[in-house]
Amino acid sequence: MARIVITGATGMIGQAVIAELRRRGEHVVALSRDPERAARVLGADCEHHAWPSPQHAPPPEAALAGSDAVIHLLGEPIAQRWSAEVKREIRDSRVLSTRNLVEGLAALEPARRPRALVSQSATGYYGPRGDEELDEQAPPGGDFLAGVVVDWEREALAASELRVVTTRTGVVLSARGGALAKMLPPFRLGLGGPVAGGRQYVPWIHLDDAVAALIRCALDDALSGPVNVCAPTPVTNRELTRALARVLRRPAVLPVPAAALHVLYGEMAQVVTTGQRAVPAALRAAGHEFAHAVLEPALRDVLA
Repeated sequence: MARIVITGATGMIGQAVIAELRRRGEHVVALSRDPERAARVLGADCEHHAWPSPQHAPPPEAALAGSDAVIHLLGEPIAQRWSAEVKREIRDSRVLSTRNLVEGLAALEPARRPRALVSQSATGYYGPRGDEELDEQAPPGGDFLAGVVVDWEREALAASELRVVTTRTGVVLSARGGALAKMLPPFRLGLGGPVAGGRQYVPWIHLDDAVAALIRCALDDALSGPVNVCAPTPVTNRELTRALARVLRRPAVLPVPAAALHVLYGEMAQVVTTGQRAVPAALRAAGHEFAHAVLEPALRDVLA
């Protein structure tokens, strides 16, 4: 039985990772700001510890010591209108929490340190790149989000005494949260359509495959460094729109102009109107198999 520490335990991905680890019989340690709330959400059979201020202090030694791996999933949501304050929180929630986590790991006696740190990252690392196919060796972009991800990964890689994996995760498909959940209400009303022309690529992944990849990265000593966590078949926004319309049996003919998104979201709209054609080269090289490699069947499973 492996002892796995999860930060961001009550988030959409964190809850799914914990459910799968428990199904496999692993010992789960959940780090959260409010352990009592986390116990209500996740169940009391997890080991719960408080990390009340991730941006200002390391997590408690008792949570980290003797673990086999840490999966670090903290981060302020990207999908909101960006102000100077929001941008600072997006950056600090990732960069400073990772810095403090690594500091806490370094303070452990070597024999009590985990072997691996899996630090969540994002395909936003690559910036807007059109239809260029992007594996893990592609250079970073130059926009705000790419800069955040570069700094975020740098903090994780400072844990040089561990095997570190930075999981550059794409758009996670789940009806319970994330981008797809936001798309569903207008699409169900027949008001969906391609965004900003629909030519931008969407590096999507089914939630179950994202969970499997994160756990694989935590337990497989063959994986280290950046790992793209996305399906092997990236699609354009237009293809995603058409597939979702077919699954919901609704029309999707009302385009969303880029200008409207800029009015609604300001600078953040660039994340939606551009994209990355990221491919999971590292996972494929490791022989990883995806349960949901094709978009439309993946959507049908998510929405079943």
